[in-house]
Amino acid sequence: MTVDDTGSGTGVHPAPDGEPGRDAHAEPEENPLALRLEQLILGAERRYTPFQAARSAGVSMELASRFWRAMGFADIGQAKALTEADVLALRRLAGLVEAGLLSEAMAVQVARSTGQTTARLAEWQIDSFLEGLTEPPEPGMTRTEVTYPLVELLLPELEEFLIYVWRRQLAAATGRVVQAADDEEMVDRRLAVGFADLVGFTRLTRRMEEEELGELVEAFETTAADLVAAHGGRLIKTLGDEVLYAADDAGTAAEIALRLIETMANDETMPELRVGIAFGTVTTRMGDVFGTTVNLASRLTSIAPRDAVLVDGAFAEELIRTAEAPASETEAAEAAATAEKEGKEPPSYRFALQPMWQRPVRGLGVIEPWLLTRRDGMP
Repeated sequence: MTVDDTGSGTGVHPAPDGEPGRDAHAEPEENPLALRLEQLILGAERRYTPFQAARSAGVSMELASRFWRAMGFADIGQAKALTEADVLALRRLAGLVEAGLLSEAMAVQVARSTGQTTARLAEWQIDSFLEGLTEPPEPGMTRTEVTYPLVELLLPELEEFLIYVWRRQLAAATGRVVQAADDEEMVDRRLAVGFADLVGFTRLTRRMEEEELGELVEAFETTAADLVAAHGGRLIKTLGDEVLYAADDAGTAAEIALRLIETMANDETMPELRVGIAFGTVTTRMGDVFGTTVNLASRLTSIAPRDAVLVDGAFAEELIRTAEAPASETEAAEAAATAEKEGKEPPSYRFALQPMWQRPVRGLGVIEPWLLTRRDGMP
């Protein structure tokens, strides 16, 4: 709904009193079922043009347009396509700014992050869920006869579930923030960041049918998301043949990486996998992560051997500092011998680290990767 006060470029001509005039071009007729479904989902009829909605909400057309653009809504010119809910949403966002709870820039970010996330969710639900269920169950039934009652039944359940998951995620994210050592750490935090990448995916896209490829990507993303969540990490995003995740500590990130390798290796339908992990300061914005640490993890992934995990020096140091891995096998043997003499339990390291060859990495200088594996006998 990217519009301005004049309706420029929309075929709308404002009347002398500032109220948008009649569209110079007749609007194409819309599908009656689509309109019925829209009214069912939105819970209200179309009542306002964008100009009228902004005026009713008490905000400028310029600010309303910024919010709508941020939410990802298409330009509708000055068509009467908005509801009371659109007015209320504008009023709420503007009210947060007026109350000083959010800056205008932050309010736009809230609109953008919410719009992007929910747009992807809605597309997924239609592509993977509703489309399959709305196939006519009996010969002679039309898609129209099935879709409306199905959406009517599902809508309240999906809405409640969405709110439940959002509250759970919000509680977890808030808990992480309040445990931060200082205000700066809330935005720039030290995290372990890992990329997992399917090997040879480009070649697969040329050999596999689209449906097969889609099933493979969905299986990979589902498996990765489940493993990351189950072992205490956070899935940042999926990119088809690649997933990006983060963890608060190196041990968690290492466990996730090795579980991913082991799980994919046991699935004959999956290509080989490689993982790169780096540890350091990361900037978080709108649920994503940025910075040199993220770039380094990506570079490590690109040079990692098949079915292997490469980590950077800072990550290796963190595993050693937290006694998750020995600095060397010699040190591990000495520690075990000392513990035996003193009648104590020897250190129980989960992981092993092997220094690899130094190499230059574009934009990051010379790095020395470490190969991460499990210690012998560790599950």
